[in-house]
Amino acid sequence: MAKEEKVNHPKHYGGDAPYEAVKVIDAWGVGGRTPTAGFALGNALKYIARAGLKTDYLEDLRKAKWYLQHEIDKEKERNETA
Repeated sequence: MAKEEKVNHPKHYGGDAPYEAVKVIDAWGVGGRTPTAGFALGNALKYIARAGLKTDYLEDLRKAKWYLQHEIDKEKERNETA
């Protein structure tokens, strides 16, 4: 029996499918206004794309929401100090 891949393109990441979350994030050039914005937006997209494939569906959506809200809050702070 073949050992399940857990690092390079594991099944819950989309495997070798053309729409694996990291491939889409790279293709779309998700970067945001700052390096941390790109991190937050990329993670939100990742959790949406993989919702329910590794863990609980709602847990993944909550994680995506957290990253998106984090970036919204940071953008509000940047606008207030500008």
